[in-house]
Amino acid sequence: SRRMNSNHAVATVIDAWRKGVRGFDLEKAYEAARKGIEEKTLIPWSAAPSGWLDEFYKEHGYIPALKPGEKETVADVSPWEKRQPVAVTLGTAYDEWCLSQIAAELGKKEDAEYFLARSYNYRNLFNPETRFFHPKDKDGKFIEPFDYIFSGGIGARAYFDENNAWTYNWDVRHHIQDLIDLFGGNTPFIERLDQLFVEDMKMSKWQYYALHPDATGNVGQFVMGNEPSFHIPYLYNYAGQPWKTQKRIRMLMESWFRNDLMGVCGDEDGGGMSAFYVFSALGFYPVSPGVPVYTIGSPLFDKSEIQLANGKVFTMIAHGVSWENKYIQSAKLNGAEYNKTWFTHEDVMKGGTLELFMGDRPNKKWGVGEGANPPSGEFVD
Repeated sequence: SRRMNSNHAVATVIDAWRKGVRGFDLEKAYEAARKGIEEKTLIPWSAAPSGWLDEFYKEHGYIPALKPGEKETVADVSPWEKRQPVAVTLGTAYDEWCLSQIAAELGKKEDAEYFLARSYNYRNLFNPETRFFHPKDKDGKFIEPFDYIFSGGIGARAYFDENNAWTYNWDVRHHIQDLIDLFGGNTPFIERLDQLFVEDMKMSKWQYYALHPDATGNVGQFVMGNEPSFHIPYLYNYAGQPWKTQKRIRMLMESWFRNDLMGVCGDEDGGGMSAFYVFSALGFYPVSPGVPVYTIGSPLFDKSEIQLANGKVFTMIAHGVSWENKYIQSAKLNGAEYNKTWFTHEDVMKGGTLELFMGDRPNKKWGVGEGANPPSGEFVD
């Protein structure tokens, strides 16, 4: 349904199909998903038919933003939710990738190519000078002046949604290598990712949270308490420094998911925060729904077993794991040496064992090299 940042029901369809679920008509699901993206408006929290903003998006590849003080002219835009043009553009690009994948599964080559080309629309809002996704007006000019922490009003909704530009800088789940390339490669990508976790609030907490009330569980400008952030700590795996994913994930679980008065640090929307924690505690996470792979983090338990519906068991073993021993030294999958930071859904469904050998210092050579990085939208089954 049209709630936040486009219509991600389409992601559920392709993710289920790619993971072997066959109890539905994919053709009918595709038509429903396609119409949800193309025939309904992209305006947040609206069920209206597509209109001017949607036609603009189809023609120009981004949702136009209003300049500060510019009055809203589109009647269907909520005075509270606003256009959220960057968040919606990024979200729709991902949804169109999902549509391309469903079309490909159905043999609809023309549709698949059309939506795949549109799945790169996030590029239209990337500012190469600042390396942020930056709102543009209807004339194609970046909104200036612009503050990547504070611009956009309550919840940054004039441009983003509940979170600021620091969070949406990573909201490309389907072409992660392309996002890294936009930054200029692994080094600047990692540098910005590192900076995310230390960037200051720039004001007192009570002032900051009055402006961004949904941005809870902060570590720098990283927001543990809101869904658009959940995949971010795993992105180090895609840029050649998986030990930093291991470090961040363990720190976040130990700091923000606790069996005391701290509880969890954000809004448990539909079980989202619990799902993040359960996956991460097991030691892996589905960064790119629709791509049937999981990327490896740092498990909390020395042994976990997933009982599968087909009667098989997938076992995760973390030898020597402890509070201090959070770093992967080496790994084995079904007894064979394993240097990838990811494994497939098929690996899980076959049953078997993934063994991680843990230590208290990073092994910066594990999970690095050809084939080690997880695939995203370029995944080929």
